[in-house]
Amino acid sequence: MDIASLIPSFGNAAFTVVAFVVALSVIVTVHEYGHYIVGRWTGIRAEVFSLGFGPVLVSRVDRRGTRWQIAALPLGGYVRFLGDSDGASGKDAAAIAGMEADERRHTMHGAPLWARVLTVAAGPVFNFVLSIAVFAMLAVVSGVAIEPPTVGKLQPLPAAQSALREGDTILAIDGRATPDYTAFYDAVAALPVDGETAYLVRRDGVEQEVAGPYPFPPVVSAIQPKSAAMEVGLKEGDVITAIDGQPIRAFRQLQDVVTASEGAPIALTVWRDGETLSFSLTPKRMDMPDPEGGFETRWLIGMTGGLAFEPATRMAGPLEAVSYGADQLGFIVTSSLSGLYHMIAGKISSCNLSGPLGIAESSGAAASQGLESFVWFIAMLSTAVGLLNLFPIPVLDGGHLVFYAYEAVVGRPPSDKALRLLMAAGFALLIGLMVFALTNDIFCP
Repeated sequence: MDIASLIPSFGNAAFTVVAFVVALSVIVTVHEYGHYIVGRWTGIRAEVFSLGFGPVLVSRVDRRGTRWQIAALPLGGYVRFLGDSDGASGKDAAAIAGMEADERRHTMHGAPLWARVLTVAAGPVFNFVLSIAVFAMLAVVSGVAIEPPTVGKLQPLPAAQSALREGDTILAIDGRATPDYTAFYDAVAALPVDGETAYLVRRDGVEQEVAGPYPFPPVVSAIQPKSAAMEVGLKEGDVITAIDGQPIRAFRQLQDVVTASEGAPIALTVWRDGETLSFSLTPKRMDMPDPEGGFETRWLIGMTGGLAFEPATRMAGPLEAVSYGADQLGFIVTSSLSGLYHMIAGKISSCNLSGPLGIAESSGAAASQGLESFVWFIAMLSTAVGLLNLFPIPVLDGGHLVFYAYEAVVGRPPSDKALRLLMAAGFALLIGLMVFALTNDIFCP
């Protein structure tokens, strides 16, 4: 065996592992800090704040008596409060029985119901806040497109130079007014893909008509992780010039061919930095959310198209950015719940559920595409972790909240025996789900 040939694969695997650990560590730290800080505010004393499980690598005790530690297995974390028997807030009945009333008040199990509810709910809430903050920050960094549509940087294309210029305000396309991007996209939808496109622009205060490329040329603006496009080595900025030898001018022509392929391999001719390359790739069958809240099965190669120019942008205001972040959070939550429902109902493939290997692979793929892509992935994963923890499964935060709801209605908590049985059942269910998801990672295409 040629050991040298394994070095690139080992490097890719190491990069994927590091990206996964970094992403998960950020999310777990924020989640557990939510439990810790709200618990502290409500009078519940934390004994241990651990990032990771297993043997402790580094630790220190702060002035409040909380031990902060990093453990060897970076696959999660926990906060163990006074009176807990473990990191899942199991009850140490013997220890609590020996406490005075004042000390018992500082345990999770002896605190008022409102304090326990706030402390448990804080973990998922902090995950959601992290997601909104990251999405909002990215909106500020990326900016908001100026309207009417205004040309920023032009995309490099293999054809003759476009007559469009940076700073042009696009007033109409082929005679259809474009006062905003909604009208712009409507005008593009009505355009024929053959021939040049006529743009009415305002340049230096003067209106003039110029010829330019199709507004959405077959330019790759992004590559999705674990996609056919990523597997064959397509890159952002590539221009697809032909499919199976037939020249194309618009990204929608590529979409039409991929949709009609039904999974058959397609050959792409690609222009990259003045060089012509050839690729063969096989579309993958995917279940995608539709605007009505359902799912549709489509053949995809995992690339996103873009405009022939980068839109000129302005800085987003604080409220505008936060609103954008909240919209992204809402979309991810509703899409995830819809996907789960459709999987349970058998309407879409259960292969849509990824396990740790799939998430790790996606982490590495996102990190390989740059910092912005990786940060976006962290925000998405943070939303997923927060949502998962709200599921009403014992051992998860949602399960504890169900116990507290029972206590609020009945006037007393479930018995210690019932709690132990429910926690054991919840743990078994969670392990079963993890094994199922891991099986998907290994055997699903």
